[in-house]
Amino acid sequence: MIEVQNLIVDYPGHRALHGISLQIAAGTVTALVGPNGAGKSTLLRCMAGLESPLAGSVRVAEVDVQENPRHAHQHMGYLSDFFGLYEALSVAQCLQYAAESQGLSRQAAAQRVQAVARQLALTDKLGNAARNLSRGQRQRVAIGQAIIHQPQVLLLDEPASGLDPEARSSLSALFRQLHAQGMTLVVSSHILSELDEYCTHILSIREGRITSHEALNAAPHTSGTGTQSGELVMQVELAAPLANSSMALNGYRLVDMRATGEASHALWIALPANSDAARVQLLQQLVAHGAQVLSYHPARTSLQERYQQSLQMGTAPIPGAPVDLFAKEPE
Repeated sequence: MIEVQNLIVDYPGHRALHGISLQIAAGTVTALVGPNGAGKSTLLRCMAGLESPLAGSVRVAEVDVQENPRHAHQHMGYLSDFFGLYEALSVAQCLQYAAESQGLSRQAAAQRVQAVARQLALTDKLGNAARNLSRGQRQRVAIGQAIIHQPQVLLLDEPASGLDPEARSSLSALFRQLHAQGMTLVVSSHILSELDEYCTHILSIREGRITSHEALNAAPHTSGTGTQSGELVMQVELAAPLANSSMALNGYRLVDMRATGEASHALWIALPANSDAARVQLLQQLVAHGAQVLSYHPARTSLQERYQQSLQMGTAPIPGAPVDLFAKEPE
């Protein structure tokens, strides 16, 4: 869905991105994380076609963003950290303007305004001027403008910044809903605990270089290399080591295996994704071969753990230097 090739961005006296290449699959939610000044906002702006790189390319839905920005914008929505609304316009007018600017007819735009207002719990605010909205309501209007044309990709830079806990919870629920509808999201944030609620992948960058890009559904400490496309990794906790793992795992791939205590052990096993039958069959095979199964569930390492792992890879942090995940990143 998103392809970035050898992206280089320079600012006066400073290289922001050092030849970044990556691919983001359709239907995923990627947490873009890193310390202040890592290049997160720059990368998002390049994806959105708002920044001109020195070299490299970005393609969204197979459209080159630099060569055909208007066409690319039909497939994406973007919300910057510091966004603005037309203060004198009503919520309905803000959404209508955004829809028509994306090429929707007046009638189609009016229908989308009502649909988005319902989705974002803004129906009772449609007649209110933007200047009279709370911070959380303004954020929802801005997101509404970004998704009014039903894009395939949504890019969000610090969307929860300045919101109270209730508004943040509502925002997380919205992102899960958009993901369930098939939208591909890339979300930059310093609030890892909230990203962990809905993200499927982590993209960690530091000093303009990628230190980690992997699925959160993977065996720990494998850097995602143990997981292949179209696979689901199941984590199996055992009360005792498995006597003959090769027989019990016939037809499935062992990603990792280790002791987790004096007696207990854990296996991470890859099987076809979206196959309930495969999950049932694997468990049946394990039990048939004498496995004392304590727990059986899809593997998922927390975003915080993955981020800490990424700090030990690629560009290592300066010893003793604090990692500031809460400071604002300059555009």
